[in-house]
Amino acid sequence: MQASFWKAGHPPTLFAAFLYFDVSFMVWVLLGPLGVQIAQTLEISPAEKGLMVATPVLAGAFLRVVLGLMVDRLGPKLTGIIGQVVVMAALGLAWLVGLSAFWQVMLLGVFLGVAGASFAVALPLASRWYPPEHQGTALGIAGAGNSGTVFAALFAPSLAAWYGWNSVFGLALIPLGIAFVLFIVMAKDSPDAPPPKSFKEYMAVLREVDAWWFMFFYSVTFGGFVGLASSLTIYFNDVYGMGPVEAGYFTAACVFMGSAMRPVGGYLADRIGGIKSLSIMYAMAAFFLIIVSFGLTQAWMALIVFACAMQALGMGNGAVFQLVPQRFRREIGVMTGLVGMSGGIGGFYLASSLGLSKQWFGNYQAGFLIFAILALLALVGLTGVKRRWRTTWGAAHMTAAKV
Repeated sequence: MQASFWKAGHPPTLFAAFLYFDVSFMVWVLLGPLGVQIAQTLEISPAEKGLMVATPVLAGAFLRVVLGLMVDRLGPKLTGIIGQVVVMAALGLAWLVGLSAFWQVMLLGVFLGVAGASFAVALPLASRWYPPEHQGTALGIAGAGNSGTVFAALFAPSLAAWYGWNSVFGLALIPLGIAFVLFIVMAKDSPDAPPPKSFKEYMAVLREVDAWWFMFFYSVTFGGFVGLASSLTIYFNDVYGMGPVEAGYFTAACVFMGSAMRPVGGYLADRIGGIKSLSIMYAMAAFFLIIVSFGLTQAWMALIVFACAMQALGMGNGAVFQLVPQRFRREIGVMTGLVGMSGGIGGFYLASSLGLSKQWFGNYQAGFLIFAILALLALVGLTGVKRRWRTTWGAAHMTAAKV
């Protein structure tokens, strides 16, 4: 990494943004890795399990817009502090009081959505400190915080087995508290903050057809990633009879592959063009989801196929955000919020549809197949718009980047 990068911005803020994003994503998907133990205690149905792990994802989707508006008015640091306090208070109350009913778990899931909305805080916090030539690197470092989903899958089931799943909510306060203190000490708002955007400005961009395309594209890539991250522990337990700890390890491996591939997807998009790389990712994701939908006889086979699907989806996330700033350069803040919201909606759909598929048909095939069809529809849509994109805003005389 060039030395000029570290001199160009504010490294302590960049690290604080990454750490805040990382621990927030860890607790955002916490109900997924704990889903097996929670379901056993509360005796909930497959559909309720799907809804339980999908609720934080949906709440986080809509709250990204709310926190985005707060960032414009209060600044990212204060907004981040408020968000962290809300999440820690909800986890602390759940730990002290205990959750004994399904509706209580769902209510906690809504508050965990605030952690998922950290996307709308961490990225502007880091981005505003860095000039255009270093934006990709800065956002790549801050955005690497989605790796927090790996820690949830890796440690939550084991901690639940040792101390009980309700105690995990209290234990999660330890990394959250450390990150909170470091965030207060290290994070600093950039003096070059853009003027606040109104809710009307958020809505104005929706008149652009391309905005809807990007929202749909990201609902498939990020939606697939976070939907699987929330659901795979339950899937491996239900289909292959794994214990929650072993199922969590398998999930963590898949999620790690998807998280690690996001910056690779952005790099590949820079080299061969976002449209071409994203087209490849959709085809790969659909292919592997179709394979897993028919069921695999061994858990290790499913692990390999899911890991491949997650890699494709993770790389697709990076490719989408290689294209968005080129098309919506002036509206990038608004588009980040709207596209991020759409990704959460896609994750809610996948996680909840897998639970419904299991309840209605006795297996997960329909849930996977429908999402694979959505990936193919995204591929068809991308094929349909690529010529127009490459001859208008993506033309060689309009941008130096490959589209």
